[in-house]
Amino acid sequence: MPRSVEGRTPVATSQQPARPGRPARPAEPVLITAAEPGLDEQHAARKKRYAITMGVRAVAITLAAVVYQYALWLAIVFAVLGTLLPWIAVVMANDRPPKHKLFHGYEARPDRVLEARPARVIDAD
Repeated sequence: MPRSVEGRTPVATSQQPARPGRPARPAEPVLITAAEPGLDEQHAARKKRYAITMGVRAVAITLAAVVYQYALWLAIVFAVLGTLLPWIAVVMANDRPPKHKLFHGYEARPDRVLEARPARVIDAD
């Protein structure tokens, strides 16, 4: 039975029981549009990407310190990577996904194209 709101019972609900012989409908609605993710979802994804990149930077700096005594060239590679990753992380975190262009131009149907006529010019003289 659907929950009542302020003592009222809703007339209809999207969570209807399954019909006999058919599987139950999923509780979550199915996405049927090509809508972009919400701003909160985009922001959360960018924060996650930033945190992962900065975690990789921390590992690179730590490896640079550990490897320094054994292979100087490898320590330099890790140090350069640890130096460049903050800049890359900021650029990636500030980058929004591209907006989808829904309208790609209009192609007129050949049977609907108007014929070109000579233009009539009205002269004031």
